[in-house]
Formats: sequence, structure tokens, C-alpha cells
Amino acid sequence: MNSTRENFRAMICYDFRCHLSQQESYDRLRLAFHDEAPSRATVYNWFNEFKRGRTNLTDDLRERRPSTATTEDNICVVRRMIETDKRVTYQQIRTSLGIGMSQVHKILHEHLAVRKLCARWIPHNMTEAQKLHRVDWCRKMIERFNGGDSNAVFDILTGDESWIYCYDPETKRQSAQWVFPFEELPTKVKRDRSAGKIMVASFFGRIGHFATIVLEDQKTVSAEWYTTNCLPLVLEKVREKRPRSRILLHHDNASSQTAKRTIDYLATSNVELLGQPPYSPDLAPCDFYLFSKIKEKLKGKRFTNAEEAVAAYRDAIEETPKDEWAKCFSQWFHRMQRCIDVNGQYFEKI
Repeated sequence: MNSTRENFRAMICYDFRCHLSQQESYDRLRLAFHDEAPSRATVYNWFNEFKRGRTNLTDDLRERRPSTATTEDNICVVRRMIETDKRVTYQQIRTSLGIGMSQVHKILHEHLAVRKLCARWIPHNMTEAQKLHRVDWCRKMIERFNGGDSNAVFDILTGDESWIYCYDPETKRQSAQWVFPFEELPTKVKRDRSAGKIMVASFFGRIGHFATIVLEDQKTVSAEWYTTNCLPLVLEKVREKRPRSRILLHHDNASSQTAKRTIDYLATSNVELLGQPPYSPDLAPCDFYLFSKIKEKLKGKRFTNAEEAVAAYRDAIEETPKDEWAKCFSQWFHRMQRCIDVNGQYFEKI
């Protein structure tokens, strides 16, 4: 089905009136229409238009530049600009050629057939055994928790550690670059971070955030710190909110979390481990939801010290609506099914 721009705008308007966020609307369109879906910038722009009270879904009338702007010379110039700088922007092309934005769009997408894509970061080249392990774990989780519909999901506590930075400049969107149809998709390695950082461990469940623990004067998580400073406080917070609830702990396979000291502590604390397949950030709620969502709000902001950055991180968590945590867990089980469908291959989005 070929949808017009007005069709997509109507869908965006529907999502806006249903009180979805811009990102949720964009994700829904990408899931349904893939590359035919409007860009994230378009979705965000129309959300802003609707917030200002706009009801008309058609383009505003405006003077058109002559179609002669789309010349072979201009097409060749744009091609060379992209080949020279993969991150060249619409505005830079428009300024360089002195033509309208619609003509720039036409040259890029109709004549050169390029797309601007973000580099895909692949965490690990998995073996067939590791892929099979991912599939087996997902099947067991889906069966045990009835695809996420079981009340036992409320007993799950998930957590992980991450660095919080005083300044984190570049967003993934900023790393997007133009790609010709015959070129391979861009990739990049995970870039090094600058000084001015502190590590935190965050834990949450379907009903919301339970605790964020800061590693004071420590750079790595040890089994001693995990079982002495972190887990006791987290479990206390959980049992304050759900006193008669059992606890099913989901965390990753870091050495501090698989150490005998940690296993023994959890056994004596009546906490059951759910396990986690190795090299699977796409199946860890902290990775695909919490850290990415909260840190996105902090990108581009400068903090005078690590303590101020952590305070902003905690404030962003507390501002997260309760239904977002429930959506995260729902998405988690959808991701498990997605992992099964692709035979354990790594994926970024569902």
C-alpha cells in the first residue's frame, strides 16, 4: 500500500490525540511501514504543529522555485558533496546551491536515491551456540510468564550498571550519514568517553524504579560491593513497596554478579535468579530502555561534576510516568519473541 504524506500526517495526528509521545509515534510508523515511514524529524515537526493548534494536513501554499533547479549539474554537485562529507545536511546543500528545500529533497531521494542512516553498533559476533542459548532462554521466559501476561511479572526486579557522564555530546541521530543504494550500511565502534564520570547501578520493575546506587570512589563493580552496599539496599527498597512479594532478579553476566559470593548471598536472601544470555543488550531492559531513554535526556547538557550529573539522572528517572515502566516490560517480552523469530540473531529494534 502506497501511503501519501497526508495519510501519514493523519496517522501522526491520531497518535498525538491518543497522547502518545513523538518517539512512540515514530516507532509505530517504522514498525508498520519500515523505510516508507516518515522521518523522525517529520514526526516531531507535525507533533509541534498539532500542539500549536494546526488542523490542516495539507502543505501550506508557497511560491515554488522553478523546476530547472533540478539540473544535472546540481545533481552532480550534490553527489560530490555527499561523497566528500557523508554527514552533509539539507541546509548546507541548500545554501551551497541556492535552491529550495523541496528541490534538495527531490535530488537526494528521487535522483540519487540516498537515505540518511545511523551507524549500527553490533556488540558481538555471536556463535551459533550463543544464538541458540538466546532462543532457549526467550522461550523459557515466554512460557513461564505467559508472554508477559502472568502476574508473576510483577515479581521481576531487573538492574544493571552504567556510567553517567558530566558531558555526553553526540547523539546517534547526529552520527547519521547519507548512503547510496549501492553502498554498505555504515557502522561504527563504541567511542571512548572523556573524564568526569561516575558509575551507578539502577534497578526497576514493572511498577517503576526502585533504587539507583552510586559507586562512591569505585570504578568497577566488585562482588563485595554488590553484596554489601548495593543489593541489600535494593532488596530493602523492593520489600518496602511489595512486602509480601517474592523477588525474581534479572541482571547480566558480569563477574561480580556471577561470583560465588553473590550467588550465596541471593540464596540466603530468598531471591531467585532468572539468568541472562551473554552478549544480549537487546534483551536487557536496562540497555534497550532505561539507560538509553534517560541518557538521551542528558545528552548535550554540561554538569559541573559527577554528583550533579547523577542528580539529573535521578530526576529524569523520577519524571518517568508509571505506565512507561509497564510498557518497557511489555516490550521486553515482544523482544523475546523477536529473538526467537530471527533465530537468535542480534537486533536493535522490534
